[in-house]
Amino acid sequence: MHEMECRVLSIQSHVVRGYVGNKSASFPLQVLGFEVDSINSVQFSNHTGYSHWKGQVLTADELHVLYEGIKLNNVHHYDYVLTGYTRDTSFLEMVVDIVQELKRANPNLVYVCDPVLGDHGSMYVPENLHPVYKNKVVPVADIITPNQFEAELLTGKNISTEKDAVEVMDLLHKMGPDTVVITSSDLPSRLGDRFLVSLGSQRTCKLMPDGTKSTQRVRMEIPKVDAVFVGTGDLFAAMLLAWTHHYPNDLKTACEKTFSVMHHVIKRTISYAHELAGPGRKPSPPQLELRMVQSKADIEDPAIVMEATVLSL
Repeated sequence: MHEMECRVLSIQSHVVRGYVGNKSASFPLQVLGFEVDSINSVQFSNHTGYSHWKGQVLTADELHVLYEGIKLNNVHHYDYVLTGYTRDTSFLEMVVDIVQELKRANPNLVYVCDPVLGDHGSMYVPENLHPVYKNKVVPVADIITPNQFEAELLTGKNISTEKDAVEVMDLLHKMGPDTVVITSSDLPSRLGDRFLVSLGSQRTCKLMPDGTKSTQRVRMEIPKVDAVFVGTGDLFAAMLLAWTHHYPNDLKTACEKTFSVMHHVIKRTISYAHELAGPGRKPSPPQLELRMVQSKADIEDPAIVMEATVLSL
């Protein structure tokens, strides 16, 4: 018996140098046994945190042409679609069309979406993307990974307590996705101000006595890191895809594995960056590129260093 292969269509940015978008997602997914087909929404020399960058942006029409090519050869059979940062509404709407068509071909397809809108109270994509995410993208998504600002923007509700966060995640469930992970929040951590809080919620196939889906909610305390990394959101969404695939009705374990991978990769990256920068010097963007290849063993079998608390509400 051949093991059924799992195929992912990843529509994300691409950089020649470093790890962002498709490069942050493809390598770890391949290491974990997934077949990954990548469409590059942009192709840049490097990420935009550097002083200079050059490159091209894929248009909605060009995306459609690539997808048509895949379709003509009848190789458009996917188990997952993964998307991240985009700046263009027509491109985003084309992604939605592709996802809907792929779901008609495979009703079990899972769409994992990082709804990249902004952070810390300000948007870093054009504002006209907001209604497209809210009204078109989130309703067809199965797993979403917003930060607090994005979750608030999508639901129109502020988060100032854990109860608020749970209500926001419930609102997001009602919009479509069965799995929601708020990757970072401003909620106070029980472990002090050197930690940030992440929360997750998953509606599972198990039905409650009243006929509604049962929901597992988890909370995690994540150590803060005093550095700016690019590509961590893409890696996070890819790892959540992988570990929810392996633990489909166990959000606690999937989150522990995902956040532990993140911890190992970031820890390795920061210590390497400081080593290169030298004592007392701030690491530069090239020095802070994620140490992905060097973290291969941690990606495959992460030591669990992050524990999730199941919320009883």
